[in-house]
Amino acid sequence: MSSGVERETMDYDVVIVGAGPAGLSAAIRLKQLAESAGTEISVAVLEKGSEVGAHILSGAVIDPKALNELIPDWKALGAPLETPVSKDKFLWLGPMGEFDFSFLAPFMPPFMNNHGAYIASLGNVCRWLAEQAEAMGVEIYPGMAASDVVWGDDGAVAGVVAGVFGIGKDGAEKGDYQPGLELRAKYTFIAEGVRGSLAKQIQAKYGLAEGRDPQKYGIGVKELWQVKAENFRPGVVQHTFGWPLSNDTGGGTFLYHFGDRYVSLGLVLHLNYKNPWLSPFDEFQRFKQHPSIRSILEGGNRIAYGARAISEGGWQSVPKLAFPGGVLIGCSAGFVNVPRIKGSHNAMKSAMLAAEQAFAAIAAGRGGDELTEYEAAYRTSWVAKELKLVRNVKPLWTRFGTLVGVGLGGADMWINLLTGGWSPFGTLRHTKTDAASTGLAKDYAPITYPKPDGVISFDKLSSVFLSATNHEEDQPAHLKLKDPSIPISVNLAKYGEPARLYCPAGVYEVLYDEAGANPKFQINAQNCVHCKTCDIKDPSQNITWTTPEGGGGPNYPNM
Repeated sequence: MSSGVERETMDYDVVIVGAGPAGLSAAIRLKQLAESAGTEISVAVLEKGSEVGAHILSGAVIDPKALNELIPDWKALGAPLETPVSKDKFLWLGPMGEFDFSFLAPFMPPFMNNHGAYIASLGNVCRWLAEQAEAMGVEIYPGMAASDVVWGDDGAVAGVVAGVFGIGKDGAEKGDYQPGLELRAKYTFIAEGVRGSLAKQIQAKYGLAEGRDPQKYGIGVKELWQVKAENFRPGVVQHTFGWPLSNDTGGGTFLYHFGDRYVSLGLVLHLNYKNPWLSPFDEFQRFKQHPSIRSILEGGNRIAYGARAISEGGWQSVPKLAFPGGVLIGCSAGFVNVPRIKGSHNAMKSAMLAAEQAFAAIAAGRGGDELTEYEAAYRTSWVAKELKLVRNVKPLWTRFGTLVGVGLGGADMWINLLTGGWSPFGTLRHTKTDAASTGLAKDYAPITYPKPDGVISFDKLSSVFLSATNHEEDQPAHLKLKDPSIPISVNLAKYGEPARLYCPAGVYEVLYDEAGANPKFQINAQNCVHCKTCDIKDPSQNITWTTPEGGGGPNYPNM
């Protein structure tokens, strides 16, 4: 057992942590294989959100490549891929003007073209996938956060602890205390998404990241608007570079028209930025005030808001995928294609590969061992091929800035495509973590952001309200400080305490007394939208994100 607490035990062939695209695809594939073989396989999926899709946030332009393999008749079954992409648009923004370089689209590598892709809510796609999975006999448990690993006597992962409720802020058991369940499995699939708390434990225990580059991340800040009919362009996919970001700050923006006059727009900012005074949330609010963006949003209604981290390390940073008793799938491993700003298709395919190898192992009477076959299957899959083709884009962008780096990245993608994976750069390395990239406050001028107008731009608290974020107040804070003194003694003194700026939900504050002295670090954990940026970007690596009680966090609609 994982602790001295006595818990009921439930046994399954496979337990999957996370009901995102990867977790649900794995569950469906396992059931498909069992049906084809005329056998049974028991599969449970745990989801920490209040419902499937509650914590899912993506752009999203979805490449249906993996879905075509998993459920070929998805159109007939009513999958909510609502709007086919009709046009790709690329802009370079200045403070007031724009340069449309969409004419260069035909010269980009073919896989960068969004023809055949769909604009949709990834959350709604997951809700639909859950319906398909449940119809096949998959047991899905929403509101059940997996808070700990169950270790077997041999040191292998034997399952997870889920459903712990009723612990107060003081750590004492409340009247509604539930110790949770031990869900044990022959294989445990970790599909928590980016920077999951169990994945961190498992990677550390087994050294899964040894010999791999540090994982790199971005933060995506997104809003969903319903715009006026005259501003709606169904199927248009727009990406921009430039303003409001400086040339040495990696990132860009997206704006997608789909569904019932919806516009999904957001900022993706690479978390290796140096300036500790930068606020991703406020950069996004500035972006919306650009004349070319404001003209689309004016007269519309902001419906939803959210944020989440994105894995960006790619080929070089994918850890070892299998460990004794389980595997990492989807964004728990990091399969996002950075230049395409897409990862759901790769996440789904990785899950299908893992499911196929786990099913074969269970059919052979195995369990609790290391599925090395999954790693081998990944290495020869189209997921690996896709990631290898674009492996140098992020490092080039980091080294040379947006203007030169993106151009070099495009050339490198072409060379890799034409030569079958060779590059004059070889494979460029990610040399340090995003936390280590943070510069000192004294070396940068503080940024004064415009006050939100409440029409196009907004503050953090009103935005968090739109995310429908909620946490049980009387529970231990799920954002934990290794050393409570560091935010003031180190981070404020050296970096201006960037947690109050990089957090897109107003979780972290530095408060002063009436005389403007005696700073105090405050954590408003109830605001947390589970983006996990703090766990990634804190320059002292003093903040650890853990799972709160199941059902807590955002409740994203159509995101």
